[in-house]
Formats: sequence, C-alpha cells, structure tokens
Amino acid sequence: MIKHDRSTDLLLLAGKVIAVFMQGAMAFGGLVLIFVAGALAIGHDAIQAELKADMDYADVVLPVFPMIGVMLVGLGILAALFVFFGKLRAIINTVSDGDPFVPANAERLSLMAWLMLGVQLLVLAAIPFALQLADFAQKFGEHADINIDGGGFDLSGILLVIILFILARVFRHGAAMREDLEGTV
Repeated sequence: MIKHDRSTDLLLLAGKVIAVFMQGAMAFGGLVLIFVAGALAIGHDAIQAELKADMDYADVVLPVFPMIGVMLVGLGILAALFVFFGKLRAIINTVSDGDPFVPANAERLSLMAWLMLGVQLLVLAAIPFALQLADFAQKFGEHADINIDGGGFDLSGILLVIILFILARVFRHGAAMREDLEGTV
C-alpha cells in the first residue's frame, strides 16, 4: 500500500468541506421548499385575491397545482442530492482512512449513480408543470421570457450516471482483487 499523508491532503479536505456544505444547502433548500409549498397551499386564495385587487388581473387564475408540483419535484431532487453528497462524504472518509477499495464504496457509487439518474428523471417530470407556469407567465406580457432548452435532457448528467456506474464496477473489482490478494498472503 502506498503511504500518503492524508491528514494534510487539501483535495480530501476540500471534498469533505464541499460535501458537507452541499448537504447543508440541500437541507436548507428542502426546508424552504416545504415552507413555500405549504404557504402556497394554505394561502393561495389570499394570493389570488391580491392578484385580482392590486394588479388588476381579474381574469388570471393562479396555477397553484403546477407551482406546488414544481416545488415537490424540486424537493425530490434536493432529497436525492442530499443522500448523494452523504455517500460522497462516506467515500471521502474511506480514502482519508487509507482504505477506499471496500465493497461498501462500490455500493455507494452504484447508489450515487441511481440517485443521479433519478434526478435526471425528476427534471423531466417537472417539464409539464414548468410549461403550465410558462403559459401563466406569458399572460403578464413581454416581461415573461421563459425558455425550456433541451426539454430537460442533460447530457452531462447522463454522462455522470454512466461514469458513476463504471466507477462502481472498478471499486467492486478492486475490492475483490484486494480480498483475493489478502487471502493469498
């Protein structure tokens, strides 16, 4: 095994800090979405009345269901990313401990790939809601310029999913080779 001082490895430290920060950001974002979706579900009548009274849009109906739908999809995405960054932290910790080729890391990478695939599918699931919101926004005139480029398809996200599945296989194979090597010594 190659000796390396992992206690001063800035890359591992940066990875840990970023993973912790991202988990915190996902948790905060999730709480905000829960609060806003709840407030919208409870107060949509008051918001609708405000639109009619103050903004002189008597014929405009607030699209509550699409708005809450987008928020729920967003909540699902944030939850998946929260778990993703937790698994990344666990992998970073095994690297810090000097033992990354363990079967648990292969499983973590596989789960991370499935989570990212789920995120891609959730983005696609948000498109019908987003289109309804775009129609609503167009009623307010030229100020609403909404464009859904690519229909939610993200090639880099799909590439990440493939890379993670391949890395999971590499880690599975590395863990098996290490177990075989330890068995022969």
